[in-house]
Amino acid sequence: MSGPPNGSIKKKNKSRSARAGLQFPVGRIHRMMKDRVNLHGRVAGNAAIFTAAVLEYLCAEVLELAGNTARDLKVKRINPRHIQLAVRQDDELDGLVSATIAGGGVVPHIHKKLLRKNEEMEGGLMGRTDRMRR
Repeated sequence: MSGPPNGSIKKKNKSRSARAGLQFPVGRIHRMMKDRVNLHGRVAGNAAIFTAAVLEYLCAEVLELAGNTARDLKVKRINPRHIQLAVRQDDELDGLVSATIAGGGVVPHIHKKLLRKNEEMEGGLMGRTDRMRR
């Protein structure tokens, strides 16, 4: 007979990501944290779970905002431009992500002083064109 002795059923291994209910790899993040820490590789397991949860939340937030931007532009695929627009429009994410997003372009911005008000535009332009025609 194959299988464990005494007729007991072997329990299926469950990853730390599955136990924590996360999609991000807790084991890989824990390994990377141990490699990059100057404490002789001593990193608590809870730290890796918390870091994975934070990274997953931030990615979900950015993807949601970028998806909304892509949907507003009537496009079905998110590209770096949509991520750039989404991050720069959100004040908290803009403060967090100060890096340049490759292929993101620039965020359109016209200073308020350069914009004409409707009253000034109607009165100013109409008066000038009437004088020019006479």
